[in-house]
Amino acid sequence: MASDMTDSTSKTTHFGAETIPEEDKATRVQGVFNSVASKYDIMNDVMSAGIHRVWKDAMMDWLAPRPGQRLLDVAGGTGDIAFRFLKRAGHGHATVLDLTEPMLIEGRKRAEAERMADSLDWIVGDAMALPFEDNMFDVYTISFGIRNVTRPADALKEAFRVLKPGGRLMVLEFSQLPNPGLQKAYDLYSFNVIPRMGQLIANDSASYQYLIESIRNFPDQESFLAMVRDAGFGNAKYRNLTMGVAALHSGWKL
Repeated sequence: MASDMTDSTSKTTHFGAETIPEEDKATRVQGVFNSVASKYDIMNDVMSAGIHRVWKDAMMDWLAPRPGQRLLDVAGGTGDIAFRFLKRAGHGHATVLDLTEPMLIEGRKRAEAERMADSLDWIVGDAMALPFEDNMFDVYTISFGIRNVTRPADALKEAFRVLKPGGRLMVLEFSQLPNPGLQKAYDLYSFNVIPRMGQLIANDSASYQYLIESIRNFPDQESFLAMVRDAGFGNAKYRNLTMGVAALHSGWKL
């Protein structure tokens, strides 16, 4: 009986505040992003008070893209990170992979996508089973996406597999504030304001309620750092952004 309970528990996961079967999560997440795709960039501004742009620039500063590098940007549907990477690198190639095709369609509509078309691929795919051979990419990025993956540890192992030796992982994700008082204030803002803004802007409060709940369920900075190391990455570190509202985790395939 105990064995059955363990098996059952190991096959469930979080979807916001709900506990659901693992096999249902990808479909539920796709439903969220199908719903919000056309308003996703606007809602990123709302969820972060516009600061996500500063965080993405900080990500590029630490990443320091170099000419000729090949980037895989996972859960990168609207192209924000890929565009920034290619501009910083000067020349190179970016593959944008996302589980949700409407997100990729929104990315391809952007003006940058047309100007950089020769340097970009857009691929529908799963972070836990990447459709690429080993040792293909110089850089792997995932921004505000890994908390939506059913098994983040599997996604990190896949990242390690497809990176070339010497390749770099960088993860940007909402995280936890180290000060309990500040965290409580931020939670009040998140749970009370953001779903209402989702209703006003995207006519969809439920999806944004999920996004907020998913942030609270995601491991804190030190716990996620341990996951990065467990996936095989060396010289793994993190930096807090805006006091820990978000965090950047970096690791190398050494």
